[in-house]
Amino acid sequence: MKRAAAIIPARYESTRFPGKPLALILGRPMIQWVYEGVREALLVDRVTVATDDERIRDAATSFGAEARLTSRAHNSGTERAADVSQIIDNNIIINVQGDEPLVTGALIDSLVEVLQDEGIPMATLMAKVRDLGLIADPNIVKVVPDRAGYALYFSRAPLPFGASDFFYQHIGIYGFRKDFLAKFAAMKPSRLERLEKLEQLRTLENGGRIRMVEAPTPTLSVDRPDDIIKVENFLRNKGHA
Repeated sequence: MKRAAAIIPARYESTRFPGKPLALILGRPMIQWVYEGVREALLVDRVTVATDDERIRDAATSFGAEARLTSRAHNSGTERAADVSQIIDNNIIINVQGDEPLVTGALIDSLVEVLQDEGIPMATLMAKVRDLGLIADPNIVKVVPDRAGYALYFSRAPLPFGASDFFYQHIGIYGFRKDFLAKFAAMKPSRLERLEKLEQLRTLENGGRIRMVEAPTPTLSVDRPDDIIKVENFLRNKGHA
């Protein structure tokens, strides 16, 4: 089985939460939780933090991570990952957003397994959410897949309209074939991407396909400072001090 390299893009400036990758979760910076979760993957050879800020680079290297400084001009985390992928030999690249502190190795491996099919250029994760009270939350990204398991659309708006049983939440972990990742980075940001502030829409708007892989449960990502409390409570319930 072909193995992957994982890249964790992390920028310091964030409109809703400046310095987010360095926010402490149970005493450790969030970027460390992401890194350690990715390191659990059995099908990943190399994990690299890609950042535009020396503070994040220094924090990453302090707990033993490989870290690379990238341009501040990148429009998205995927562009930042594409930059670093140029120095990596693996043909499968897993892009793990730096605000996914509950990522697990099993989630990463599920994407690597799907990308063994060379006909799939890009894949990402989704999970069923049955609490329909969350469907209107713009910080929870929704996705609608087709019957073959490919994404039809992603949105911060309630999607699909009128859902009465469940909706699919998108989980911000992406898998790419390396050549497609380079093509993605060369595309101009699309109109829908800019409107929704969702970089994956660039692929769909340019006629590409994204294979969806269903995860067993949703994860908690960090968009705002109060999300830290939710993540800490989850970790304490799982036995973390």
